[in-house]
Amino acid sequence: MNGKTALGAVLVVIGGLMVMKYVGIHMAGIFSFLMPFILIGLGAVGLKNNSKVIGSILIAVGALMLFGKLLGLLPLILAIGLVVWGVSMFKREKRV
Repeated sequence: MNGKTALGAVLVVIGGLMVMKYVGIHMAGIFSFLMPFILIGLGAVGLKNNSKVIGSILIAVGALMLFGKLLGLLPLILAIGLVVWGVSMFKREKRV
């Protein structure tokens, strides 16, 4: 893919996103979850191409963004863990 083809693809994507906004389709929620993965992927490509500083920075920023998104799931994971722990305690009492 040469530079003109890549630029054309980027322009098509940006224009399509702008049109979707006016139609009433909002992609902000999807992009907020995709962006950390995109940054981590770009960082991995940077590391593969011997650009260790940029690759490491992109991976670190992507990981921090992803951690921030997943931090909202922490109470849910904690609640599930407590339920599983409580059920396992009931099962242990029946054996004794």
